[in-house]
Amino acid sequence: MVVLRKMSDGLTMSMDGLLARLLSRHAAGRPVDRAEIAALRKLTFALSPTFFAVPVALTFLFGAATGLPIGFALATALYLLAAVALVAGRRLGANGTEPTVGGAEASAADPYEFCPGLFLTLDASGVVRSAGGRDRQMFLSFLREPLSRPFVDQVHVSDRLAFVQSLDELRLGADVVVTDLRLDRPVIGLDQAQFLNVRLDMTAVRAEDGSLTSVRAQMLDIEGEMQMRAAVARKEEEASAAHEIKSRFLAAVSHEMRTPLNAILGFSDILIGEYFGKLENDRQREYVQLIRQSGAHLLSVVNTMLDMSKIEAGRYELLLEEFDLAASLTECERMLSLQAQTKGVKLTSRLPRGLGEVTADGRALRQIVINLVGNAIKFTDAGGAVIIDAARHGNEVVISVSDTGIGIQPEKMALIGRPFTQVQNDLNRNYEGSGLGLSLVKGLTALHGGTFRIESRPGEGTVVMVTLPADGSGAQAAGETNMVEFPPRLAEAGSEAKKGGKAPEYDEAEAKIA
Repeated sequence: MVVLRKMSDGLTMSMDGLLARLLSRHAAGRPVDRAEIAALRKLTFALSPTFFAVPVALTFLFGAATGLPIGFALATALYLLAAVALVAGRRLGANGTEPTVGGAEASAADPYEFCPGLFLTLDASGVVRSAGGRDRQMFLSFLREPLSRPFVDQVHVSDRLAFVQSLDELRLGADVVVTDLRLDRPVIGLDQAQFLNVRLDMTAVRAEDGSLTSVRAQMLDIEGEMQMRAAVARKEEEASAAHEIKSRFLAAVSHEMRTPLNAILGFSDILIGEYFGKLENDRQREYVQLIRQSGAHLLSVVNTMLDMSKIEAGRYELLLEEFDLAASLTECERMLSLQAQTKGVKLTSRLPRGLGEVTADGRALRQIVINLVGNAIKFTDAGGAVIIDAARHGNEVVISVSDTGIGIQPEKMALIGRPFTQVQNDLNRNYEGSGLGLSLVKGLTALHGGTFRIESRPGEGTVVMVTLPADGSGAQAAGETNMVEFPPRLAEAGSEAKKGGKAPEYDEAEAKIA
C-alpha cells in the first residue's frame, strides 16, 4: 500500500507540474490558480478511459487502420474541448463576480504573491481554502492536494497535536500563534529528507462578534535553523563532557598525589628532626629542608586544585558557623608573618574595634585571606608593605588586602580570576605559582553570596576587596538558586581595565553550589 501511495503521489505531482506549465503559457502574467490545476487533474482522470474506449469502438466499425487514429483524435479533441470549457467557465465566473480592475491593480491584487514562503487561508475548522506566496511551488510539493482538505492531514503525526492546540488558541481569543511543525514528504528522493521543518505563523481573522472566521498562515522553511540548533546542542554536549572530564581528572589527580606527598612530608620532618640519627653535614640538612619546602608547596597546589574541582563540580559544602572576624584575620596574619619577614615585606593589619562575629565557613574565609595576603607578599618586593583591613557596613563586612607591589597592567585585568592563569604568564616569569589563588578566592566568595573587587596601578600596588554578608544569608540564598557559574569572570573587564586598571565595581563572583 505504501508503494502504491508513493506511486500515486508521484504521478499527481508530475501531472500538476505539467498542467502548471501549460496554464502559465496562457495566463497573461497572472499567477496560476491551483484550483484550476486540481480541476484539470480531475478532468484528466475522468476522461482517461475515453482514450481507450473510443478507439476500440471505432475499430470494430471501420477496422484498426481507420478506427484507431480517428478514435484517438476524437478522444483528444473531446478532452481539449472539455478542458477549455472548464478553464474558461471558471475564469468567466470569477470575472463576473469580481469588479474589473486595471492591469497595475490586477498585478497587486494578491500582495502575498510577493512575500516569502507559502500563504494559506484556512477556515475556522482548519480546512485549506487558498494558497499563495512566492515559494508556493516548493512548499506545495510537500502538500498532497491541500485545497479543500484539512491542513492537519499534511502534518507529521507527531506534530498534529501541536497544530490542533494552536488552532484552538486562535478560537479561544488569541490573535497570533506561531508553531514549528514537520511536513511529510510524499515522495522521498535519494538526497532528500523525509520531513520538512517549517514555522507556521497563524493570524486570526474575526467577525464583528469576535468569532473566528478564517486564519491567514505564513509558512517558512526553517531547515537551516534546525541544523544550527542541532549543531549548537552537539557542541554544548561536547563542551559539557570535556568540562566534566577535566573536573574528574583534577579531582582524581589531586587525590592520588596527596597520599605520596603526605609520606614525603612526614619522612622529611623525621629527617629534619634527626629522630633516627644525626645528619652528617649541613648540605644534607639543606637538601632535606628543600625537600620539605617543595613538598609543602606542591601539597598546597594540590589542595587548591582539589578545592577548585569541588567548587566547579558543585560539591563544595559550606559549614556555616559564628566566629570572631578580628581573631580569624589576626590568625591569618600570624601564619604569614614569617613568609613576609623572610622576603623583607612589612605585614600589618588595621582592624577596628567592634567588628564582632560573622556567620560563614571559617576555613573558607581563612583560605580567602591567606590566598590574598600570600599573593600580595609574592608580588611585593623587599621594603614594601602589605596591609589587611576590615570594616563592617550594616549587614556586610568588607575585607581588603592592599600592597605596594608591582601592580597589574590595565590590559591584563581581564585575566584576573581565570584558573591556571597569571598576570606574568610567559616562560621567563619571575614569580612562581599555579595561577589558582584568585580563582579559588572568587569561587569561595561566590559560595558565600559575596562580591569581589580589585583595583591596581602598575608600579604602585593593588587593592583587593571582598564583601560578604555578615549573617551568612548570602550563602543560603546562593544554595537555593544552585545556578552560580564557576570559574567566575569579571564582566566587561577589558573595557573597564583600559580606564586606569580598575576592575568592574562589585563584580558578582559566581560559582556552582551543591
